[in-house]
Amino acid sequence: MLNIFLIINNIGYKIDIRKTIKMGKFLAICMLTALGCCFLEINGMPQKYNMYSVYQRDLPPDVKFEGSVAVDTETMGLQVKRDRLCLVQLCSQDGKVYLVQIQKEQRRAENLERLLTDPTILKIFHFARFDVSILNYTFGVEVGPIYCTKIASKLVRTYNDKHGLQDLCKEILGFDLSKQQQSSDWGKEELSPEQLKYAAGDVLYLHKIKAALDEMLIREGKMPLAQKCFETVKTFADLQLAGIDPDTLFTH
Repeated sequence: MLNIFLIINNIGYKIDIRKTIKMGKFLAICMLTALGCCFLEINGMPQKYNMYSVYQRDLPPDVKFEGSVAVDTETMGLQVKRDRLCLVQLCSQDGKVYLVQIQKEQRRAENLERLLTDPTILKIFHFARFDVSILNYTFGVEVGPIYCTKIASKLVRTYNDKHGLQDLCKEILGFDLSKQQQSSDWGKEELSPEQLKYAAGDVLYLHKIKAALDEMLIREGKMPLAQKCFETVKTFADLQLAGIDPDTLFTH
């Protein structure tokens, strides 16, 4: 027997995982999703489950992070000043995922802002430029310090021209990360279990990917250059907010 004990809204639930999975993939996912679990699939089978917590407007003040936090955002589109921020995903070093829904026209989230600007906590993004831009624009803060797995990948994985999060999960961690919910309505009041699973997956693996990329950067002597690149993300975000295309600014 393999039991896990969950406490949801002060009610205890004991689940025999082996028996639950024998009931069938669909029923197992439905049962654990209803109890607040995030099922992430590898090669079509449930291989790992993680608790995620969903909050409205802000993190609770008692949620603490140490050292680093993986961060991602979901928005209504890809134009920062047109498309609002809808969801902020956070993952701690030990794999705890926190999802914060941001309301329309919301401009403050005190606890979240404190985390995003804490100089002692590294924020790990994938394609940091967009996330930093939307967070800075929404809350009027300067997010930092910053690490971007996409920048790191492009610096050191020069043998490959694919640097998406899905590509890194495939090569570094050995599984396919589903992106089916990427283009969906993130502004609705109640997000679906599929959306929540997708959102959690976008931050759950960033610490492991960072660790693997760091090894490569150090081995190839590119870590100092990577650090300089990470420091420029804020400037690129500021350019984007100013309506200046960073991709064309430095071309002839």
